[in-house]
Amino acid sequence: MTPADTRADSATAAPPKPVDLHSASVFPRNGVAAGDRSPESGRAPAPARRRFRLPPWTPRRQHLVVVGGFLLTALWVTSQIWVDPAGRVAALYSSDPAQVQFFLAHSVRVVLYGEFPFVTEQLNYPDGVNLMANTAILALGIPMVPVTLLFGPAVTFVLLVTLGLAGTATAWYVVLTRHLLRSRLAAAVGGWFCGFSPAMLSHANWHPNIISQFLLPFIVWRVLVITRSRRPYRDGLLLALLVTVQAFINEEILLFTAMACGVFLAAVLVQRPQLWRAAWRPLGKALATCTVVAGALLAYPLYVQFAGPMAYHGLSDAVRDYGNDIAAFVAPGSPTLGGDDLANTGLAPNYSEENAFFGWSLSLIAVGIVLWLRHDVVVRALAATGVFFAVLSLGERISWWGQEIGVGPWEWLVRLPLLDAVVPTRFGLITTVTVGLLLAFAVERSRPLPLPRRTLRLRTAAGLALALLPIAPMPLPVTSRPPVPDFITADRWRGYVAADQTLVPIPVPSMGNTHGMRWAAAVNLDFKIPGGYFLAPRNGNTGDPGRFGGRPSGLGTLLNEVASTGRTLSLDDRQRRRALDDLRHWRAAVLVLPVDQHHAEPLRLTVEQLVGPGERELDVWLWDVRALTDPAAA
Repeated sequence: MTPADTRADSATAAPPKPVDLHSASVFPRNGVAAGDRSPESGRAPAPARRRFRLPPWTPRRQHLVVVGGFLLTALWVTSQIWVDPAGRVAALYSSDPAQVQFFLAHSVRVVLYGEFPFVTEQLNYPDGVNLMANTAILALGIPMVPVTLLFGPAVTFVLLVTLGLAGTATAWYVVLTRHLLRSRLAAAVGGWFCGFSPAMLSHANWHPNIISQFLLPFIVWRVLVITRSRRPYRDGLLLALLVTVQAFINEEILLFTAMACGVFLAAVLVQRPQLWRAAWRPLGKALATCTVVAGALLAYPLYVQFAGPMAYHGLSDAVRDYGNDIAAFVAPGSPTLGGDDLANTGLAPNYSEENAFFGWSLSLIAVGIVLWLRHDVVVRALAATGVFFAVLSLGERISWWGQEIGVGPWEWLVRLPLLDAVVPTRFGLITTVTVGLLLAFAVERSRPLPLPRRTLRLRTAAGLALALLPIAPMPLPVTSRPPVPDFITADRWRGYVAADQTLVPIPVPSMGNTHGMRWAAAVNLDFKIPGGYFLAPRNGNTGDPGRFGGRPSGLGTLLNEVASTGRTLSLDDRQRRRALDDLRHWRAAVLVLPVDQHHAEPLRLTVEQLVGPGERELDVWLWDVRALTDPAAA
């Protein structure tokens, strides 16, 4: 069903081996050829010096150079975090990395203790958290368990970010160079942009689950294969396995991939309806096989996700209306050479959601590519797919430089099943891939142009520089974060907290206060904590719309206010009784406040009004509340 220029059997032709002049000829020494005898001396002259020979530029070496370049670029992007993985985090906001590190520590418990993988009580005790509904990245965390055990979840986090960027670029390069394109340069350009686009760099700040797209090129290719498969059941099985693994990395990206493939194939069929005659039988058989196998493998996890404890339906209002500004498509991304954080303010929901940001030059070049190759079916289908999802990414309200100008089509789709859990701005990730593929096809189609080779190379290099240099990746900006207290890492907490009790960090973990989640992750979640940063039913009842965090608590709200304002509060008897009820509900054993916590003194004075004086132990203030929370004392 795919056009001839995307046929799978177009093997990459290896360039002819260059002639090595150094080995093909023997250079004379002092005017006498080596091997000749001088008639005067009667002896053979000294042998010629061996000259340095460059290794042949084989396809294998070319692949290694490209992949090595991807890896070096990923290390460059994450270099500032690698300096101190535990003490540095992406600037402005640290909650998502802390959440991911908690999930990585959960994978350790799954492997070592056989803990249930899809729900945990170690967070938001006693209600727990539905991990299937919170992207627990089990397909990334479980293979990384040895790294997490040896070096900690902070190192695993930055390693996943690095491998996610490099792996995605490499995967697209492999698929393009083996199945779709003859030019390795074109494949490298496409892989580069798909792996290091501004959108990918933006999500690299906090979301390794979103940038780990190394399975997507193979899923896309298998979808194209099954349209003309001679073994549809086998190919459907292979597709099902890829889909299953991707579901445990990020379901939203998997949904985007399915939608993009559907729109692309529909765009091809609109132009070539006769292709449907040959495609519908193998496509139907393969998709049926994929649905049955993947459905069987994912049936129970999806049941837990949508009907299990702490399941929710629909995203929080805080993110449901996240959309791109139209101007975001022509502005350069913040973490790029030409990016400007201040200029991008208001064009994206936050710095981890810059899901377009191609810059003016690349935007114009992409339009030019479509006009130049407008007679190509694949190019037209890619353009239609990119524009379709670019429009959806604008969200419910369309804006231009912050000014609302109309209602977007997402307004009529946002309440549909599955789509009600999508962050619309992320549809720009699909547009990003289509732009990368258009760049690759443009480089490929430029090769047979009737121009001198030198002129063609110069023009290709100039075009790529104009398109990609303004959005070249830069190291992610970072900020420091407080270390995990020695009281935690030295296991001093074990003398206070039993298996059915909680350690309560001060302030109580929430969306903006996630250091307590890092404490738990540092010891492989050996103690439970209340609250936290996660998605849960709004009122704590399964099936409610989602919200960030668990049920609101009086103590958590009170201490978060002190932590944000720095003002000590004067508490009344009602507030004290409510705080004590919260501690009993959590089965709290100790309250822990680091001495170097921001606004530590007003927090300490406020807690003392609730439960009495605390004690200094190592680098924390400690309140032992077991006598207050013991059910027998209630």
